[in-house]
Amino acid sequence: MRLETARLLLREPRRADLAAYHEIWSDEETARFVGGTKTRDEAEAMIERMRRHWDWFGVGLFAVERKEDERVLGRVGFLVWDPERWANGHRERLTGPVETEIGWTLGREHWGRGYATEAALRCRDWALGELGLTRLISLIARANTASIRVAEKLGERFEGDVADGFFRHPVGVWSLGQRRE
Repeated sequence: MRLETARLLLREPRRADLAAYHEIWSDEETARFVGGTKTRDEAEAMIERMRRHWDWFGVGLFAVERKEDERVLGRVGFLVWDPERWANGHRERLTGPVETEIGWTLGREHWGRGYATEAALRCRDWALGELGLTRLISLIARANTASIRVAEKLGERFEGDVADGFFRHPVGVWSLGQRRE
């Protein structure tokens, strides 16, 4: 699966992306709100979970590659969640009602250039169009104002806080579309 924008190629992650992902995930500021830094082995395991998510659910996180130099900037795409337990499809094969999160993590040196918004808008349009989804969420640490701005540019609005204890930081749910009852 591949999507494109004017500047970016979004593609399924590859094992060959390990060096780029390790560099991104070893930066404390980049990883601050998304589980903390990763060793090389942890980054490799993360890539395998991302690949498995695609196999299990038919959607997942794309590797974001800049067209001009083919550099991997980070990841943008989808993660399936069980909203009762806040367990995600990277950890287990979920069944039953799920929420589909649209999320993004780019290396710090690529922040402030519109890449996250550009890639996320393309993913949003693909999900709401070709995939036929009617709702997307983003789980964002309340202190992560840059990601909140991206969510708002996608048309998402604050829906509420996730109960304490699920995440290491206070997290809110931003959403686009109607909540399932």
